[in-house]
Amino acid sequence: MFTKWCRAFPGLPDQVAEARHFVAALLQESSVVDDAVLVVSELATNAVRHTLSGSAGGWFLVVVVFRADCVRLEVVDMGGDRVPRMRDEASQDGGGRGLVLVSACAKDWGVKGLPSGRTVWADLVRDGV
Repeated sequence: MFTKWCRAFPGLPDQVAEARHFVAALLQESSVVDDAVLVVSELATNAVRHTLSGSAGGWFLVVVVFRADCVRLEVVDMGGDRVPRMRDEASQDGGGRGLVLVSACAKDWGVKGLPSGRTVWADLVRDGV
């Protein structure tokens, strides 16, 4: 059995902070709250910066799934030209570290294509499990 919460956000840069607050409020008593806030920040930032979610009228959705062994964070975006991937090194503009951080925090992460976008997800193991 699991519990799922979700919230849609306009695809604006300032909404990344709102997504962090949403996740922090849901996980305030959890051992993974700090990692979860970092992960959702990176995934939401990527959605706004690198997908159609950041265009006029765009949006992204944050989903938090409480499972017996972990917390799954998902950011659903409107898709774009490139598939999210980890870079070996940071790009010249100082970017490119987001998915490296996600990978460091998560037990597993991945990308799932949707008909009109994609979901980038990360599983965080809760202490004591």
